[in-house]
Amino acid sequence: MTKSLAPEPWRKLPAEVADLIEPELEATTDEILATIAREVPDYARPLEGSFGHGVRTGVSEALRQFVELIRSPSGERGAGREVYAALGAGELREGRTLDALQSAYRVGARVAWRRLAAAATRAGAEPEVLSLLAESIFAYIEELSADSVEGYADARSRVEGERRRRRRELVTLLVRDPPAAEADMRAVSEAAGWRVPRTAAALACDEERLERLAARLPTDAVTATLDGIGCAVVPDPDGPGRRSEIDLAVVGAKTRATLGPTGALDALGASWTLARASLRAVEAGAIEAPGLVRVEDALTELLLFENGALVERLAARRLAALDGLTPKARQRMEETAFAYVQQQGNAAAMARALGLHAQTVRYRLNRLRELLGDALDNPDGRFELELALRVRLRDGSAPRPESSAGPRTQRGGQIARPATRYSVLRPTR
Repeated sequence: MTKSLAPEPWRKLPAEVADLIEPELEATTDEILATIAREVPDYARPLEGSFGHGVRTGVSEALRQFVELIRSPSGERGAGREVYAALGAGELREGRTLDALQSAYRVGARVAWRRLAAAATRAGAEPEVLSLLAESIFAYIEELSADSVEGYADARSRVEGERRRRRRELVTLLVRDPPAAEADMRAVSEAAGWRVPRTAAALACDEERLERLAARLPTDAVTATLDGIGCAVVPDPDGPGRRSEIDLAVVGAKTRATLGPTGALDALGASWTLARASLRAVEAGAIEAPGLVRVEDALTELLLFENGALVERLAARRLAALDGLTPKARQRMEETAFAYVQQQGNAAAMARALGLHAQTVRYRLNRLRELLGDALDNPDGRFELELALRVRLRDGSAPRPESSAGPRTQRGGQIARPATRYSVLRPTR
């Protein structure tokens, strides 16, 4: 705490001043307590029980210690600091800020100065001594106030540390796979002060942005850092207004985030696994979307990303017949093949999707059949072919045609979720 007065000015007071003011301590204590009760609303109650004892002890100890510091200028305050640190911690336990206590300190300084200065004046103290006594009283009260601020901060740090520990224990238990026993989950939830919801989902985000995100998420969300990833358990994410609330929280925190599927609490482990995997895909550029990514909206991209090596091997095998073509010819054949599986072999729909004349599409189809053989007519072959082509599209090696469901614009080489998941029905001719 920055002090506006000289540090420890009481060291310059004549020791005999202590003898002059000591007889006034008891009456000064009583007046300070009465004035505090009258002028500080939070303390406007009978000074009884532990509360009253604490306030009276604080005032009387402060005056006694002040006199001792004048009498022994080389002495230290020592254990007396603990009294005022405890007062600050007590304010936190009572759910108050430090405003009331700081007001009480100001009241105490004003009353003490008036009564002690009057006693010193009656004893014939010089003006210089009275001036130094005033400076000493107010500097001393500033020190007491600083002790209380420190005690309040220490107590809050302990409380917040305990809250974080309990919340982390709760989040860890909630996303455990296999799930924890229901009794254990409810016991830890109760200890953390968290009401167990009917449904929830796990959200993953950048670790360094978790605190910003936590401050914006719904108040019943619980957060913790797990294995270097920010994790939030969000109750009832599909409830009224919750979707936009979560979206706005992610945008406000300026973070990348992925939300796993919603389900019962015993499914949170799977939700967290998918959210983490999707965050890895977002970081790698395999999933590209502004704001929050919902895993349910990106399952195809996640499938390709998580099984990248396997799908790449599949692509190399399924598209090997195109290796001998020129780059442009290969691109045309890949475009045509992808339109074929997307439009279920309907030439007219393919022509619209590709922006070509139907006759041109039929010519390309004949050429494609020469290259790929029965893969176009075999359901398993078409399934593998679509996966292989999606790898090419994800990597930006082939442009994506329009879907029959409407325009599907490409963003930075990233494919949007398809209108048709897997086109494995027999095509129309």
